[in-house]
Amino acid sequence: MDKIKWGVASTILAPTRDILAFAAYHLAAGAHRLYIYLDAPNPEAYALLDAHSKVRVITCDASYWKQRKRVRPETHQVRQTANATHAYNRRPEVDWLIHMDADEFLVADHPVAELLGQRPAHPVATRIRPMEQLSGSASVYKAFVPNGPDRARIVSDIYPTYGQYLKGGFLSHLAGKVFVRTGLPSVHVRIHNVFQNGDMMPCEDRQSGIDLAHAHAKSWQDWIDAYRYRITKGSYRPELGPNKPYERGGLSMNDLFMMIETEAGEAGLRAFFDEVCADTPQLRDRLAKHGLLRQINLDLPKHLATHFPEFTGL
Repeated sequence: MDKIKWGVASTILAPTRDILAFAAYHLAAGAHRLYIYLDAPNPEAYALLDAHSKVRVITCDASYWKQRKRVRPETHQVRQTANATHAYNRRPEVDWLIHMDADEFLVADHPVAELLGQRPAHPVATRIRPMEQLSGSASVYKAFVPNGPDRARIVSDIYPTYGQYLKGGFLSHLAGKVFVRTGLPSVHVRIHNVFQNGDMMPCEDRQSGIDLAHAHAKSWQDWIDAYRYRITKGSYRPELGPNKPYERGGLSMNDLFMMIETEAGEAGLRAFFDEVCADTPQLRDRLAKHGLLRQINLDLPKHLATHFPEFTGL
């Protein structure tokens, strides 16, 4: 059998260094093709990406959306799904495609192509579950806590003040991202799922041997800078549901943050951040006690220098 080829589709609005680091890491991990959609013009990133033989880069400017025969979607989530579906429906250059954000990195214990090559013919999609970076460290992560009767107890033990409001102990998504076989008709790629003819496609949950390292909050400043956008339009926006039903005491992330701000302002947000996100000895110890502490070296500077040596912003 020919070697399995896999690829990544991503819509990115980020500094040039972050864009290139994301690309370089996945090229080093064995991606055969990267489909990078620049959400705003970035001539420097475009030139460097375009020069790489395994990257297909598109600037999503007015002419791009006109060519797509649609008005530029207002929300970035809709732009992401539109572009991921566009990448999927290109002439297939890979056997498997995954949509990811620029702060997400595939971490595998064997080559990704080898693991995907071992998959049965069905289901045609497989879910990569996340782990979430501890803020202040580039190499320490909290692992995914599977759903089950012990999840709530474990999360409350690790996060004694806010655990009751956190879904699985994560600040961001638990759903992860989905690899899907290419070449199938009528497929629509969404952020955390894949649909065919309007129905969610069957999906292995979870794919063994591959995790999604998510750098949702690299530092306090990084997190608070992104907070206002996330609370209105992003991953903490009002329309997202609670961690558990409201009648059982659940709150959405938006509800939780509004409560914290009302009671204690930014100092309250900082206290939340320090318990849930910050890389502290206390949090490391609590995670380790439950077998949920992970040490991962992404080695981004090395991969960046290898795949984009012309970039001077190291």
